[in-house]
Amino acid sequence: MSLKNKIKQGGECIAFPKKTNRPDKTDQTNINQSIRAKEVRVIDPEGNQVGVIPTYKALAIAGDYGLDLVEVSPNANPPVCKIMDYGRFKYEQTKKQHEAKKKQSTFQVKEIKIRPKTGEHDIQVKLNHISRFIEKKDKVKVTVVFRGREITLSGRGRELLELIAQQTDTYASVEQPPKFEGRAMTMVLAPK
Repeated sequence: MSLKNKIKQGGECIAFPKKTNRPDKTDQTNINQSIRAKEVRVIDPEGNQVGVIPTYKALAIAGDYGLDLVEVSPNANPPVCKIMDYGRFKYEQTKKQHEAKKKQSTFQVKEIKIRPKTGEHDIQVKLNHISRFIEKKDKVKVTVVFRGREITLSGRGRELLELIAQQTDTYASVEQPPKFEGRAMTMVLAPK
C-alpha cells in the first residue's frame, strides 16, 4: 500500500526528522546580524573597550569602521563582541591550525621479522630496510619468530638482535631492549 493510500485511509505514518547540512551551533561564530543579544560589550579594532551598548548601535559603529561585529565570547553576560575583519580573522585561524599541524611530528612503527636460522646475507638486507625506515624517522620493531622446536634457540635470537643493535648504533638507538612476547623475541629501535 502506498503512502498516499495510507494517509487517505487514516493509516499510521512515521515522521522522520529533516536532515540539514548546517554546522552545529558550537562550531558557528555569530557575526553582524546573527548576534541575538540585545546588549553587547564592544571592543574596537585597536583593542579598547567601548562599553556595554545595544547591538544595533554596535552594528552601526562596526559599519562606520567598514568591519564586522564578531561575537568572541558568547557565554559572557553580556556577550563580548569585537569589531574586526571576519575574513582575515578566519584566515589567521586556519593559518595557525596549519602551523600547529606542521609542527606535530608523526611516526610509524615498522616491523622487521627474522628467524633464528636467518642467513648472513638476509640479515644485511634486513639492515638496509631498517636504515631506510630510520631515515624516514619511523621506529622499527625487530622480531625474531620461533617456530616449533626453534624456541630452544632463544640464545641465538638474542645474539641476532644484539648484532642488529650494534650494526645500527650510528643512526638508531635501542628504545626497548630484547624481550620475549609469546613465541617471539622483540626489540624496538628509534632514530637518534
